[in-house]
Amino acid sequence: MEDLLRIGVITSTHGIAGEVKVYPTTDDAGRFKKLKKCILKTTGPNAETLELDIAGVKFFKNMVILKFRQFNNINEIEKYKKAELYVTRDNAVPLDDDEYFICDLIGLSAVDEDNKVIGKVTDVLQNAANDVYEITDDTGHAYLFPAIRECILKVDLEAGKMYVHVMKGLLDL
Repeated sequence: MEDLLRIGVITSTHGIAGEVKVYPTTDDAGRFKKLKKCILKTTGPNAETLELDIAGVKFFKNMVILKFRQFNNINEIEKYKKAELYVTRDNAVPLDDDEYFICDLIGLSAVDEDNKVIGKVTDVLQNAANDVYEITDDTGHAYLFPAIRECILKVDLEAGKMYVHVMKGLLDL
């Protein structure tokens, strides 16, 4: 399991006082209101990881506008466009029963009721009605399983398995 969970990506600066627009990658953008710290990560040859204190949060359309205590003008923050923001598991939003972080589901073995391995969970597609798990077999063929109780019987993160009921037609090519 990953220790850091991505909550957003900086898309651009906002104003001249060091604020940034963040595209939230979390189900609950409201979580930013209670957030005190986050971790900023960049990639590339000069990759950086910074722990930042959040000094202010605003919302505009589908974006979150953040002000970090460490940056006070546009010139200081501008280089962090496209940087990803993370929180530690300790600061993650608590999950309800039968809720999981997507990063914990990716890579699980999907097993049917006869304990036959169908493949591995390779993606989670988020739709309005329910999530859909993409399960890819060892030949590279992907199957789509709706994240509903009739189909997903049990998730056992410790065992690394997702137990599924193969509904009629799900494995048809």
